[in-house]
Amino acid sequence: MPATLAPRSDCWPVSSRATPSIVSSPAKRTADLIPLCHPLPLTSVEVSLSAEDDGVAVTATAATTGQTGVEMEAMVAASTALLTLYDMAKAIDKGMIIEAVRLLSKTGGKSGDWFAPA
Repeated sequence: MPATLAPRSDCWPVSSRATPSIVSSPAKRTADLIPLCHPLPLTSVEVSLSAEDDGVAVTATAATTGQTGVEMEAMVAASTALLTLYDMAKAIDKGMIIEAVRLLSKTGGKSGDWFAPA
């Protein structure tokens, strides 16, 4: 989806780190959205978008100084960015598909480091 096609606004800045409060706010609310998640003091949340031949790739990164993982917060940030893109471009194509939201890697926390198989 080209960034300029959405009728409501330019999708890239609204869905990515160009507007930090839009990106970090959902990640900070993970405990309100996901049962059994607890609030975490996030030190950063970043979301990046890249155009692909068949759609848009979204990557989210979250960090905390606490002794816990923040993978749920990163996935909430990525999912929210994808839903924002959908909302802004639904007038063009209501059949867009959001898929393959997954953890690519995590470092720290109780379970240690983890990296998705290539």
